Amino acid sequence: MIQPFTSEPIQWVSEDGRPLRELPARFTPELLRELHALMLRAREFDRKLITLLRQGRTTFYAQSSGMEATQVGLARSIRVGHDWVWPYYRDHTLGLAMGVPMFELISQCLGTNSDTCRGRQMPHHFAAQAQNFVSISSSIASQVPPAAGNAMAQKYLGVDEITVCTFGDGATSEGDWHAGLNMAGAAKAPALFVCENNQWAISTNLAAQTASENIHIKAKAYGMPGFYVDGNDIVAVMEVCAHAAEWVRAGNGPALVECLTYRVGSHSNADADAEKHYRTREEVEEWLGRDPITRVEKLLEFLGHPVSAEERAALIAQTHREVDEQVIQAEATGQPDWRIIFEDVYADIPAHLRDQEAFLREENSSAGQEVRA
Repeated sequence: MIQPFTSEPIQWVSEDGRPLRELPARFTPELLRELHALMLRAREFDRKLITLLRQGRTTFYAQSSGMEATQVGLARSIRVGHDWVWPYYRDHTLGLAMGVPMFELISQCLGTNSDTCRGRQMPHHFAAQAQNFVSISSSIASQVPPAAGNAMAQKYLGVDEITVCTFGDGATSEGDWHAGLNMAGAAKAPALFVCENNQWAISTNLAAQTASENIHIKAKAYGMPGFYVDGNDIVAVMEVCAHAAEWVRAGNGPALVECLTYRVGSHSNADADAEKHYRTREEVEEWLGRDPITRVEKLLEFLGHPVSAEERAALIAQTHREVDEQVIQAEATGQPDWRIIFEDVYADIPAHLRDQEAFLREENSSAGQEVRA
């Protein structure tokens, strides 16, 4: 039985890959291999996107390396395309695991014509309509109150959808976070709040964020259960998040899950060389030893179904080829035209914007640029 408010994170698999309790029947070697492939694909996507960043082909990227079990596990615990997800800006692994095409993510990061956001959104801030994956925002915790409102609407409509809202530990210091959880709790709304506690909010560690012993205990203030799980143990994440999601779906009100994990990379390209400025290399090395991908590999080895070095290398090479090919395809679609700034906002364009568009059209025409009909 999964209990809320445990003093230690719930674990199913130890760091050496040995099950600490009986594995649920669904965790067959085939499923574990599938989860491993998803996690490794996301890790290598991270590495390739950092390369694109350093080449100047995009301008912002926030890695999720080290957090793959949390995000893949959550993706496999909800009804994709049925439930609604209000994510935070480090959730591309969640998106990939939910089936968001890699081409869409790459197009959005590059801001090409194939970008569904049409180049208007900050890089690495994607949305995916088919998966009910709401557009990412950089404003910390700004997604929490709208997510609570979304869940309240679901309750009003009487549907069996739930709203999933993710955030980092730093978001719990924001007023929006408390307002959103309070609102959802008071309304008994079907919201699953998931804290991806990677222990660093840019350069501020968890101890400086809160005097609470952890994050999930804060759920008590808002009348909901708080679950504490080892975010690097994908079996535990899937079991706890699935339990919490179905508890919410059953009409019991909201729940909070805290996944204890670690961001092994920098916060973003804005704070490269984090170890030189606000954390020690020893701390990072310690968490590298708790790698969620390695843990799955050790579990498979324990079960007698090891992932060979050749298989691992082939998965990595496949992802690198996939990224390279889709970058070429995305860039081949070209850059969005300047005229789109006047589109998709108003059904009837106001007079002052029509004047501005006419001015820019004339200016570009006189400069020799092609005028679109």
